[in-house]
Amino acid sequence: MPSHPSRRDLLRLVGAAAAVPVLSSCAGAPATQSAAPGTFTVYWNAGHDYQAYRKVIAEFEQANKVKVNLQKYQWPDLRTRLLADFASGTVPDLVEEPGGWVQEFAVSGNARSLQDFVDRDGQAMGFPADWQPVTVERNSYQDKVYGVQLHLTCNTLVYNQGMLREAGVEVPATWEEFLDAARKLTRDGVYGVALNQDYTYMWPWMVQAGVTPYDLETKAIMEPRADAVAALQFQADLVHKHKVAPVPVAGTDYSGPQKLFSAKRAAMILTGPWDLDPIRKTSADIELGVAPPLKNKTAATQAAGVSMFVPAKATRPELSWDFIKRITALQVEQAATKETGMLMPRKSWVDLPEVQSDPVTKVFADALPTARDSSQQVRLTGQLGKWEEQLKVMYQQVLIQNKPAAEALDTFVKAAEGFLK
Repeated sequence: MPSHPSRRDLLRLVGAAAAVPVLSSCAGAPATQSAAPGTFTVYWNAGHDYQAYRKVIAEFEQANKVKVNLQKYQWPDLRTRLLADFASGTVPDLVEEPGGWVQEFAVSGNARSLQDFVDRDGQAMGFPADWQPVTVERNSYQDKVYGVQLHLTCNTLVYNQGMLREAGVEVPATWEEFLDAARKLTRDGVYGVALNQDYTYMWPWMVQAGVTPYDLETKAIMEPRADAVAALQFQADLVHKHKVAPVPVAGTDYSGPQKLFSAKRAAMILTGPWDLDPIRKTSADIELGVAPPLKNKTAATQAAGVSMFVPAKATRPELSWDFIKRITALQVEQAATKETGMLMPRKSWVDLPEVQSDPVTKVFADALPTARDSSQQVRLTGQLGKWEEQLKVMYQQVLIQNKPAAEALDTFVKAAEGFLK
């Protein structure tokens, strides 16, 4: 669940369109993209260039007699490039996005509906029946499908088994048990837990407290309010009252807790599979444990992961859809999981041997049906950028500056009422 890039208004970025270079892309990529015969342009995340996907690309090229121009970006650079493309009218054939952009661009008219392809091919490819429901909901708009989920991940408790065993601490299952464990594990320069300054890491707590961020019909924000306040204050108290977590450092880097965990300065962190590989590479001697999501009112977590969509002005949507079908096939998911440990959106993926036989992957996989999308209702208003900017301020005021949660949340809600209603 890495930090999402800011969803700023398209109009605020149009002026920069002519000056935006291609950033973080493959060597030799053209400065502008067009539907040139024989070339199929894909915008992709730099961290997802898997061998399993390279094989799909080779098969796609051979079948369709095209050359795939795979342009790799970090998310902020990809968004900047994409908004410039929307403004110029010259777009790629297919885009991978970090979660949330599909509905945003469906609302703005920049994403193409895929419903005609789903109606034709969905049953044969198992879509949407074989996809976790949350992934279909978050990629649909006005009862039409605009995107298809590629990866589905979530956030849960990761812990150092050796530290827990040495302290005589059982793996916590509830908030109360978690606080008790963090207290016992905080000693000798080691914190019981390290929390993330990135506001997106607050959502599992909110989901577990039964909080609905925004209700599109009633316009209610962060309700039940008392539960939202309690969830925020619980996190702040871990840092400032109970002293079982260090004060997070404000910034754009979400890897701080992982680095403390890898350095054996924190016994527990709340994160997703994206942090497992760095931990294993830097601290292979840590006996890694992963627990199901904690429980307050409910045991649940936050949905994360990436999707793919086709820009509205893409000239070869049939080719784009063929690429989507190929790269989301179950055997490709299986190969990617075997290669990288990535979690996937298909229900049938959960039953694969690679998933069931891996104790870490299985815990994350079992948590996926409880994953909730916290920003979907806000995305449909077209105001997600303002919402996220205000959330970031509010969360860091509470977590870092120790501002009372009730006061900070009240300020946030009043600001949100101004642009959501």
